[in-house]
Amino acid sequence: MLNLSSNFILRYRLVCLLLSVGYFVYQFMAANYENFGIQFRYLTIWGLTGAMVSSYLLYRSKRNNLPETYHAFVSAVAVLNAMVVFLYWKLYFIDPSLVNYSGSIVWFQEYYLHALGPLLIIFDALFFNRSFQQIRNGALAIVGMCLLYVLWTEAVTAPLNFTPEGSVTSGLPYPFLNNMVFMERLSFYATTTLTGLGFYFFGWLLTKIKSLLLS
Repeated sequence: MLNLSSNFILRYRLVCLLLSVGYFVYQFMAANYENFGIQFRYLTIWGLTGAMVSSYLLYRSKRNNLPETYHAFVSAVAVLNAMVVFLYWKLYFIDPSLVNYSGSIVWFQEYYLHALGPLLIIFDALFFNRSFQQIRNGALAIVGMCLLYVLWTEAVTAPLNFTPEGSVTSGLPYPFLNNMVFMERLSFYATTTLTGLGFYFFGWLLTKIKSLLLS
């Protein structure tokens, strides 16, 4: 039974790896090369990249019969992808132009990047890798990822791009950000980071409950 379970996890991770690599490569064919940072301007692609790296590390470990590891990184990537899903669909249902200034993306990319892909890595983190067993390192990792993305966006890519344009500024990757003054954006970033920590705590709580039920 254990061997069957291990084989299933190995195949699951291989599918996740192949899908993430395929969509990662596809981004280079669909990207706008006129913008500095190309597709890496977007948090969604950070989530995709993290999921691809996580899938490779987890697949390699299972393939070599190594113990489950990379807990902090995998759990932080899972939370990052949960944030992508939450933020994208929240804004999309308000107004699609808030996140897609150049029009809707092709349907199979939209649903993989903002639904299926994140769910696959979140499922692995919760049930196979059990990444949320520790909370301090994972929480620090997700905060670090959020801060790095804010720094990349505000200090690197935004000053080097002219689109999209908003009522306040231009160059920030998502249209709605360009309608905010700097302090409003800082408040949004802080709230979003706290939301990520909330997601992390929820994952940790689910793991604790599952452990208690199985003990």
